[in-house]
Amino acid sequence: MKILSRVLFIVLAVYLAGCASAERFTGGSSSTSGASTGSSPGASRYSGKILLTIVGQASYYSNGFNGNKTASGETFNKEAFTAAHREFPFGTLLRVTNLSNNRSVEVTVNDRGPFEKGRIIDLSEAAANAIGMVQAGTAEVRIQVLKWGNNSQSGGD
Repeated sequence: MKILSRVLFIVLAVYLAGCASAERFTGGSSSTSGASTGSSPGASRYSGKILLTIVGQASYYSNGFNGNKTASGETFNKEAFTAAHREFPFGTLLRVTNLSNNRSVEVTVNDRGPFEKGRIIDLSEAAANAIGMVQAGTAEVRIQVLKWGNNSQSGGD
C-alpha cells in the first residue's frame, strides 16, 4: 500500500508539473514598449528560453515602404528594428541571425509578409543593416522566437 501511494503521489506531481503555464504561439498579451525601435542591434531585450527556431531565406523592405501603414496599424519606419512574418502574432520578439556572418539582431513583428516565394521574413532596413545583409539583399537566417506577441492583433490574414 505504501508503494502504491508513493507511485500515485509521483504520478500526480508529474501531471501537475505538466500543467504549468508557458508562453505559446497562442499566448496572451505582452508588453511591446520600446520593441518597435529597439535599443540597439547588439543589446538583448530578452534573456529567457528560445521558444521556436526556424531557418530560411530573409529579405528586407525597400525605401518605398517607409512611412506606410503596416498590417498592425503602425507606421513603417526603416530605422526601427521590425519585421514582417506571415503568421507570427504582432508584437512577437525574434532574434534573427545571418548564418553567413553570425551577426544577430532582435526585431518585433509588426507586419505581414514576405510575399516572395521561398522567403520566411522581411526585415526593416535597420535590422538588415545590423546583420550585414543589405548589399546582398537576402540572406540565409536563423529565426529564434524569444517571446510571443499578442494574438488579438493578428489581423491582415
